[in-house]
Amino acid sequence: MNDFTEIGRNILSTQPFSQFLGTELDELGPGSVVLSLTIQDAFKQQHGFVHGGVLSYLADNALTFAGGTLLMNCVTSEYKINYLRPATGNKLVAKAKVLSSGKRQAVCQCEIYAHQEGEEARLVAIAQGTITKIEPKG
Repeated sequence: MNDFTEIGRNILSTQPFSQFLGTELDELGPGSVVLSLTIQDAFKQQHGFVHGGVLSYLADNALTFAGGTLLMNCVTSEYKINYLRPATGNKLVAKAKVLSSGKRQAVCQCEIYAHQEGEEARLVAIAQGTITKIEPKG
């Protein structure tokens, strides 16, 4: 495990909502992240697909983690998500990377894959967002 991953896991552990959902940080490096989430029945909507809000949360957090590796203290200032197909399976994996970064903001992109045992992962959503550096409280 690299230093980025250890720091990222510490940050993730301070996010109550992420802990509630069971989000895991699999990889973190300069400008990129891989987050995963085991699909639970409580995450599904009436048709049995993972609710769009769960996918949206995962994209938002992945975008910010990726941007945060370059900006440090930051928040999402905007993002857009496209749902490509219904998410089913047993695990979601979000892979985000920084496309462009400056001193105060980064534009990042995220792909979310749904995994089902014995099958090839399926791309279910793509998001792009702007991550903005914030000044620490004090």
